[in-house]
Amino acid sequence: MQAAPPRHFPPIPSPLPAIKQPPAGASISYHPHRSTTIASAAISASIPALIPPAIEPRFFPAADESCATAFWDYQMLFLSQRSETTEPIVLRAIDGAIPADFPPGTYYLTGPGIFADDHGSTLHPLDGHGYLRAFVFAGGGATRYSARYVDTAAAREEKYESDAGADGWRFTHRGPFSVLKGGKRVGNLKVMKNVANTAVVRWGRRLMCLWEGGDPYEIDASTMETIGTVDLIGESGEKERSRRRRVGGGGFRETAVDLATALLRPVLHGVFNMPAKRLLSHYKIDGKRNRLLTLSCNAEDMLLPRSNFTFYEFDEKFELKQKKEFVIPDHLMIHDWAFTKNHYILFGNRIKLDLSGTMLALCGLSPMISALSLNPSQSKTPIYLLPRFESPTKGQRDWRVPIEAPSQLWISHIANAFEEDDGGDNGGGGVNIQIQASACSYQWFDFKKMFGYNWKSTKLDPSFMNDSQGNKSRLPHLVKISIKLDQSGVCRFCGAANSSSGWSWPADFPTINGTLAGQRNEFMYAGTASGTRRFLPHFPFDSVVKLNCIDGTVASWCAGKRKFIGEPIFVARGEGGGEDDGYILVVEYLVSKVRCNLVILDAKRIGRANAIVARLEVPKNLYFPLGFHGFWDHQFTSNTKL
Repeated sequence: MQAAPPRHFPPIPSPLPAIKQPPAGASISYHPHRSTTIASAAISASIPALIPPAIEPRFFPAADESCATAFWDYQMLFLSQRSETTEPIVLRAIDGAIPADFPPGTYYLTGPGIFADDHGSTLHPLDGHGYLRAFVFAGGGATRYSARYVDTAAAREEKYESDAGADGWRFTHRGPFSVLKGGKRVGNLKVMKNVANTAVVRWGRRLMCLWEGGDPYEIDASTMETIGTVDLIGESGEKERSRRRRVGGGGFRETAVDLATALLRPVLHGVFNMPAKRLLSHYKIDGKRNRLLTLSCNAEDMLLPRSNFTFYEFDEKFELKQKKEFVIPDHLMIHDWAFTKNHYILFGNRIKLDLSGTMLALCGLSPMISALSLNPSQSKTPIYLLPRFESPTKGQRDWRVPIEAPSQLWISHIANAFEEDDGGDNGGGGVNIQIQASACSYQWFDFKKMFGYNWKSTKLDPSFMNDSQGNKSRLPHLVKISIKLDQSGVCRFCGAANSSSGWSWPADFPTINGTLAGQRNEFMYAGTASGTRRFLPHFPFDSVVKLNCIDGTVASWCAGKRKFIGEPIFVARGEGGGEDDGYILVVEYLVSKVRCNLVILDAKRIGRANAIVARLEVPKNLYFPLGFHGFWDHQFTSNTKL
């Protein structure tokens, strides 16, 4: 039975044919001190309503854009894929060819694979079971593709063999973001649904899929089969606690939080099966020290006005080289974070308990995440510079005092952070810190509505992701935060601005050349939108933007009409080249044809007409939904089955 469309859209007729939009591969360059140039055929227009400021490189929106077309294109981006590969499949190059200097390795991409079961329930994309994709570049121009579901405990419970012999699904775990229609709603305590769908990393020859709140799942890189969970931080149960570094000196408030913690822990662990410490999905790799950095928080942090963060650093043999814990007396939710040579950096995304939302969630009438809401009570953004190493001097700043950015930002993803001596500024001996990230406003971000999830309609409402209300800074966009500390560690300046003075268009999933993580970088890449879709002007993304972080130069590549893209990832061409001497890998989704391709762009040529190096076609029967985060593994081994 077809459900009603989201309330923001009128009744949905059948999708209309493709509309005229930028040609595939249209490339645009912009310099803040020069006029915009377009290296493609000119696009005529007659509808000015959604035109961005003239300084930004944008095409005009098409006059005949259809609400129905936009709606169904958006649904196709989250179309379930139940099939898996049994053997690797060689991909066909439909444009260009893989260059001879493309390095051997594997591009892993994870994300949700299924959104609807066979009994009427529809999941929020963040609760979809992890679907791992692998693109293996073995040299010689051949690329092989494999895809398998991560065999998590939740997947084993919810997947079954139907009478016809095919795989069936019945969702039994409600997860943090979803409401079940065909399963148990009231009294369903299966909230912690580890679907291993958020990030993927290969470190020390171990391939792992991560999720926001549980142990990673290890995958056999040669077969794509799931090995099992990895207790990476060694604290899944109530194990020993490292020495805490606390803000404040205790008192009644601290005693009350300690008491609440003691009462909550056995409930969260025994009733809701939550681990004592939740590993965050975002990790960092310090290439200079050859370390994998991870971060965890305590289970009770979601409900109490105190946040416990533990940082871990592993060498390539997974030997724990360092572990540091910090306790901050504020109710925070951290999704991504940063590091420099001397600091861990956390942005204080403030949250609070929502009592009415809690009652609705317990009654099964709203997702469990409804128990939390954003806390916009403060007009500034706290930034915690946490010491990564013990200072040999006594001049180290008091990390317990956050630095406050002058504007209120909800940080979603961080591309990079680095610190440098000020070279004599401010009297000498000071430090300059810069963070490059994507941020949105507290007024836009909503846990329950991300991706337009609506469990009642069973469809995703794209209007939420495009609701700028005339102010693009409400939506995720690229920002640069600059901090100056004097020789005593006192903050003399903290500012937040758009990453480029000539670029303010919504964008997310920022990335850099990974070899420069924690060091000064010149270039940043991200997903953005061309603004050509009348009803989808900001999301989903259809373009890759390349931003020069030094001079503000911006260039972009657009996939073309009725195509969307996922997260871009940088692959270095080899050692000894420049920072942008390499390639960008990005998946493009041809939603009108239900096809997807892996596109290889020359990072140096983004902004020119010949940016595309190759386009590799995934077979139609293996079309997959939007991926979340990927990883480039340069440690290719020739004996792998893939």
